Amino acid sequence: TLKRSVATVKSFGTWLEQRRIVPGSPASRLQAPKSGRSLPRVLSEQQLARILERAKNRAAGGDPVAMRDRAVLELLYATALRVSELCDLPRADLDLRERTVRVTGKGNKERVVPFGAPAARALSDYVERARPALVHRAATEDPPRVTPDTFFVSDRGDALTPSAVYRVVSRELAQEPGSGPRGPHTLRHSAATHLLNGGADLRVVQEMLGHASLGSTQVYTHVSTERLAQTYRQAHPRA
Repeated sequence: TLKRSVATVKSFGTWLEQRRIVPGSPASRLQAPKSGRSLPRVLSEQQLARILERAKNRAAGGDPVAMRDRAVLELLYATALRVSELCDLPRADLDLRERTVRVTGKGNKERVVPFGAPAARALSDYVERARPALVHRAATEDPPRVTPDTFFVSDRGDALTPSAVYRVVSRELAQEPGSGPRGPHTLRHSAATHLLNGGADLRVVQEMLGHASLGSTQVYTHVSTERLAQTYRQAHPRA
């Protein structure tokens, strides 16, 4: 790459200077090109719909773990939470009636994020049916594995960890052809991009994501532009 070539030339110039072959490195003023911020990979709305529908169908069987996994997927996509924010979420910060979640993000900054009816249904099912069953598995432990305020509970009855969420999301995304990267951040990237594609204001999305800088959010406008260009090339007769 150009950046690596510049580094090689600068290294050679330094070598020449150190051995007094030349009075000064001829490459001292060379500057490597700045690396552009890589665009996040996102799933299409159709892909997400299929993924969430499969999770819903599995949860319909009444298995507590499947119901929890569905709630995790729905909440991540609906709110674009970071995985750490999801795992640290207290029960008291989730309002199913108002369909909002209070999030404590980076720098202990709080924000309130709304979510839609599908996520609310999945979360209600989890709270009413799945969570009690998962907590019961650890009810005899002393001290208890979870506090009453722990919202997402693992298969063993303790607090759900980021690595466990990663496994859940990766497993679900692996079943979708062409899903690409398979971590929870893929859902966050996808949610932000779909919001902007749907006409959401950039600063509103910034607030929802908990970004301190608008520049961190603007990368998603580039993703949307790339999708637009791809659609144009495929559809326009003179593209």
